[in-house]
Amino acid sequence: CYLDLACLTPDNNAAERAIRPFVIGRKNWLHAETPRGAHASAIFYSLIESAKSASLEPYWYIRYVLQKLPKIESSESSWEDLLPEKLTPEMLLTSSF
Repeated sequence: CYLDLACLTPDNNAAERAIRPFVIGRKNWLHAETPRGAHASAIFYSLIESAKSASLEPYWYIRYVLQKLPKIESSESSWEDLLPEKLTPEMLLTSSF
C-alpha cells in the first residue's frame, strides 16, 4: 500500500526507537543475580516505558505511584487508577507527599 501513497514510508524507525531502552538495558539485566531481581527490573522498566508512551515524565509517574500505593484499597479498580493511561501530567505534578 505504501507504494501507492507518497505520504507513507517503509520504515520502522519509530518502533526501533521504542524498543531501544530494552535493548540497551539487556546488558544490565544480566547482573540481576536472581530471577526475582530480574522480574522486579522487568516490572520497573515496563512502568517507565508505559509512562513514556502515555506522555508522562517517568520520574513524576513513579513518584506518584509510590506515593499512592500505601493508600490503595484491594479492589482492582483502585489499581487501575494508577495506570499511566488514566493519568495526566497535571495530576502528577499537583500531588504532594
